[in-house]
Amino acid sequence: MSELVKLTFDGEIAVITVDNPPVNALSPGVPEGIKSALEEIIVADNIKGAVLIGGGTTFIAGADIREFGKIRNQTRESGSPILPLILFLEDSPKPIVAAIHGTAFGGGLEIAQGAHFRVANEKSLLGQPEVKLGLIPGAGGTQRLPRLVGTAKAVEMCAFGEPISAKDALENGLVDKIVEGDLLAEATKFIRQVIQANKPLRKTRESRDKLGDEATNAAIFETAKATAKKIRRGLNAPLKAIDAVEAATKLSFEEGVQFENKLFVECLQSVESKALIHVFFGEREVAKIPDVPKDTPVLPIEEAAVIGAGTMGGGIAMNFANAGIPVVLKETTQEALTRGMATIEKNYASSVKKGRMTEDQMQKRLSLITPTLVYDEFADADVVVEAAFENMALKREIFGALDKICKPSAILASNTSTLSIDEIAAATSRPEMVIGHHFFSPANVMRLLEIVRGEKTSKEVVATSMKLAKRLKKLGVPVGNCRGFVGNRMVEPYGREAQFLVEEGATVEQVDRALNNFGMAMGLFAMSDLAGVDVGWRVREEYKHLEIAGRRYPIIADKIYELGRYGQKTKAGWYDYDENRKPAPNAEIAQMLKDTATNAGIRQREISDEEIIERTIYALVNEGAKILEDGIALRSVDIDLIYINGFGFPVWRGGPMFYADTIGLEKVYQKVKELHEAHGDWWKPSGLLKKLAETGESFSDFDRRKLQTATAESAAN
Repeated sequence: MSELVKLTFDGEIAVITVDNPPVNALSPGVPEGIKSALEEIIVADNIKGAVLIGGGTTFIAGADIREFGKIRNQTRESGSPILPLILFLEDSPKPIVAAIHGTAFGGGLEIAQGAHFRVANEKSLLGQPEVKLGLIPGAGGTQRLPRLVGTAKAVEMCAFGEPISAKDALENGLVDKIVEGDLLAEATKFIRQVIQANKPLRKTRESRDKLGDEATNAAIFETAKATAKKIRRGLNAPLKAIDAVEAATKLSFEEGVQFENKLFVECLQSVESKALIHVFFGEREVAKIPDVPKDTPVLPIEEAAVIGAGTMGGGIAMNFANAGIPVVLKETTQEALTRGMATIEKNYASSVKKGRMTEDQMQKRLSLITPTLVYDEFADADVVVEAAFENMALKREIFGALDKICKPSAILASNTSTLSIDEIAAATSRPEMVIGHHFFSPANVMRLLEIVRGEKTSKEVVATSMKLAKRLKKLGVPVGNCRGFVGNRMVEPYGREAQFLVEEGATVEQVDRALNNFGMAMGLFAMSDLAGVDVGWRVREEYKHLEIAGRRYPIIADKIYELGRYGQKTKAGWYDYDENRKPAPNAEIAQMLKDTATNAGIRQREISDEEIIERTIYALVNEGAKILEDGIALRSVDIDLIYINGFGFPVWRGGPMFYADTIGLEKVYQKVKELHEAHGDWWKPSGLLKKLAETGESFSDFDRRKLQTATAESAAN
């Protein structure tokens, strides 16, 4: 018997307890332990039935994702390693009930489907979330689930991966009973009743009652595929999950399992799955800051304040209210304040209309936001976030005022997207309390929060900010202080190359279309219009004095600003916009591009989509490598998370640095060298990129080395 699985007895009922904390993952030893317990139960004359239950706070949360790399080369022929266990469980001559609490996900739910009966407590969640890792259920889940819940529900669960409640599971036939009180006691009682009633043992794989007819199913599959292509754009796993469920309706169980295994192996070997697993582990790694231990004290955050009620400030205030934190929202004029509060109320009303919250919830959140025109209300704030215009003089003035008004323990945070946190902090007498909280627009929607650490920012303030990010349901990524930090430092060369490309002959819509086809949530010019052409202009003005004589800089963006075309907010930017914010090309902009190029002596030519992707995406990669060299990002995966969550980089490509790994850094480096020769010093290759390419290593290897070094240094200290 494995130490991870315990076998105990309650009279004639055996209890198999999976005890692999924290989530009872199906790590090596767990499936073997369950099978060993079943073998003992089956031959024991005095045992009439069994309960399969998870120890601690959950049932079986699924496979141990750390093992996926090991099984990539083992699964092709044999199928999922837990498939034989589920068949053995299902064939048990003695009744088995799965007792579900917490979560039954992935392989855990597949095991539960092999039991003859299932009971759950009311707070349980059940799901097949494999698609979120670029996979499909691989142990018969796509074949058994439709036999239990019907085709439509099985497609929904397998293709989109969202869990369902115990109540939903009961209504759809996935569980037989919701129990109250002690789960083990109730499950034991349930199995005794099954034995006393001599109920037949149901083998899920033998049932076909809920598989539906071909005509009805055809409509279900067609609709599901259309939805998957729309809301899971670029992802293959959802479509393969639908194909696998469809196979359950047309093939025998044995043939369906073989088909499922084929698709599962294809997914497991795919770049998509490797990328999504990279992101999964990255999100757990990102909170680890080598010199900020887990036990670093954090400051209490009970009240907040935000300066600026514009698009960013209003969104930031909503984040605090959504988290139940009272927030004071300051503006300089009553008109701006009224407009900001009206926008917030409009956003909440839209959520009510869409059924995402109730009217009562909206009113409660609005009541947590206090509008003001004066700093007096800031005295009790535990954290202040400044969201004023991107101007250093203005920000220093604000922080000088905050230094006099706010209590000594208050965190003073700037939402600046490019400016130096150290220079802002120098306007105060407490630079250790100053940090960057760089939200991404729209702040109430976007998940990313760059936590920008200044030279003197205290560890306690960093730790508190990371904890606050989680409380605000944001992904906090720690970054260092430099112009643009990580996200906007990298977007500068990305945007520069896009603008050079349109000056050289590509059209605005061609560049955006190529990036969109690559998988970006939106093209560079559409993104500029969303963020505001005027915002980019202000940033350029702030750094104009740093421009190097003789170096080529983009020309056209300033001309668009001078025309008053600020983007979606003015219904005109790189594109024209209708009342629904739908973009349309503008002929005057296209002509202005040609005239500008001619006047600047730039020869226009045909430009391929391939060149667009190489010049924009490789610009990201090369700058990302420089950021790693400079220590502004701790890990390459941190950069990937920033670009996926802040800039719409396709998650199925794993982020720009992981994407470069999949291409091969030697190939990327050679192309960067070519671009350096063709386009000058903007393209000087990163030293780190050169080193990794020449040694045959990857950015992931770089991350592993850094982790090993940090671990060794931590142990030494």
